[in-house]
Amino acid sequence: MKQLLLLAGLCVTSLLVAQTAAPFDYYLLSLSWAPEFCAQPGEAAANPLECGQGKGFVVHGLWPEANQGKSPESCGAAKTVPKSLVNDMLKYIPSASLIQHEWATHGTCTGLSQGDYFTKVMVARAAVQIPVQISSLGQSTTESPAEIEAQFAAANPSFPQGAVRTACSGADLTEVRVCFDKNLKALACTASAGECASAGVTIRSPR
Repeated sequence: MKQLLLLAGLCVTSLLVAQTAAPFDYYLLSLSWAPEFCAQPGEAAANPLECGQGKGFVVHGLWPEANQGKSPESCGAAKTVPKSLVNDMLKYIPSASLIQHEWATHGTCTGLSQGDYFTKVMVARAAVQIPVQISSLGQSTTESPAEIEAQFAAANPSFPQGAVRTACSGADLTEVRVCFDKNLKALACTASAGECASAGVTIRSPR
């Protein structure tokens, strides 16, 4: 709550002037499964904040999505996100370079100021409850994408059917994606959100 109030204050003071929004239909919150990312060669050493002991899902980004076709990216010159805002966001996106990348690639397309955009990132993340089956995972396990999505549905009963999608690399879980309307109310994803095509995916243990 303290972090939310802090960023709300940044919004009021107009941290940076908002740009014109690109056409898009909804937001996609991408939650990266840190144990899988950190198992890749060199990533643990390069990303100590994300790859700390016991990390599970971390925010990859909040992306403006089109219902059909290509979603907008890199919508104009991107000013550097100031250090104070980066520091506030590291709890959610544990990489300073990724915070800068997400603003340049996705935030600039939303029509929001930096303060407003990153406040939306925080609010969207706070709206998602992680299923206990995954948050308390003690060893690697294999589940189908449908089973993972059903666990998220049970943990978030107010979400409509189809609001959560899994993403994978081969047979390994890499992300869970949650779709929201522009007011950050969960809604069913469209095909542009993607879907893991593997019958079963390995969820690497964070321990």
